[in-house]
Amino acid sequence: MSDEQKRVESGRRVVIVGAGMAGVQSAVALRERGFTGTVTLIGAEPHQPYDRPPLSKAVLLGKAEGSAFDIDFDALGVELRLGVDVTGVRPADHELDTEAGPVAYDSLVLATGAEPIRLPGSEGVPGVHLLRTLDDAERLRPVLAEQHDVVVVGAGWIGAEFATAAREAGCSVTVVEAADRPLAGVLPAEVAAPMAAWYADAGAELRTHARVERVEPGAVFLDDGTRLPAGAVVVGIGARPTTAWLAGSGIALGAHHEVLADERLRTSAPDVYAVGDCASFPSRRYGERLLVHHWDNAVQGPRTVAADIVGESSAAYDPVPYFWSEQFGRFVQYAGHHAPGDELIWRGAPEDPAWSVCWLWDGALTALLAVGRPRDLAQGRKLIESATPMNPALMPDPSVPLKKATA
Repeated sequence: MSDEQKRVESGRRVVIVGAGMAGVQSAVALRERGFTGTVTLIGAEPHQPYDRPPLSKAVLLGKAEGSAFDIDFDALGVELRLGVDVTGVRPADHELDTEAGPVAYDSLVLATGAEPIRLPGSEGVPGVHLLRTLDDAERLRPVLAEQHDVVVVGAGWIGAEFATAAREAGCSVTVVEAADRPLAGVLPAEVAAPMAAWYADAGAELRTHARVERVEPGAVFLDDGTRLPAGAVVVGIGARPTTAWLAGSGIALGAHHEVLADERLRTSAPDVYAVGDCASFPSRRYGERLLVHHWDNAVQGPRTVAADIVGESSAAYDPVPYFWSEQFGRFVQYAGHHAPGDELIWRGAPEDPAWSVCWLWDGALTALLAVGRPRDLAQGRKLIESATPMNPALMPDPSVPLKKATA
């Protein structure tokens, strides 16, 4: 960057809305790219910016008081405005509306994440909890410490992780799931169904085909008349992008309320970017638009945003999605993106302590789920990135490294 470019850039203002992983990494990436202008990070929560994955276990079980990022924001030259709600944005004016007054920007980064979906009819009922924020985790800590009977609504990733922590704390746990299996909206039946046994192995009761009719203080009632005692109810039925505040802004949103970003994570408004859980992006690799609600996406996307803001050219944003979950004594990892028509290949059996599932399309690996097989995940992720042709005859043998099972 020339001295003249630095001089011009030093007067620019970048404002980032959202102080989670995506927002923090956007600020860090800008400084790493040499951006010398003003960087302001606005967060709705009053806490120092923190990482969310430890909330579902370490913070809940009292093994950590928090998970604040180990970042010196003052040294980085990042202004923090915490406990501030942003109420709207006027792209034509390059200005945000906040409860503390308007905030002008030259470039704006939307990193507001996603918010948990509430169980209809449960609002205001004592003892009903969500798990998304540090305050949520702090409210749930005494529930686990006092070993309440807990009902978890939803057998997805967050439901399984909370059930794991609650059982470790000695709580009686019942998980109710409206579908016929855990992770029904994420994994095909033959892959997700075997995971149901994990609940029983951990001493948790899993009830499938179970729909909640209503929640009252101390109890959950199912639509078949069953009454489940509940000292606490934890709702984990999904999340939606936190974008309601963008109403009237003219910024284009998708069918799932997410911000529609392009291959550079630019929105439909000039000088406005979107990154992390609140945004979808077009994937050339998979031929469709992806909405990825996972930590790794919040880490990678900000690099593309920062490069574009400082005027550097780089490849279009098209990562191999990746996430992990620790549940019931198992380390579960997933990389890629599979579609219903992909060929499914098992490596090992689901009753084994460790196994993997691979998905192929047109001879190439598109996705991989690894349970206790981190080497499969690491090698599979690289094979997905390179679109290396695979040999389906070699892949089922778990003793053959995936990198050796190529065509």
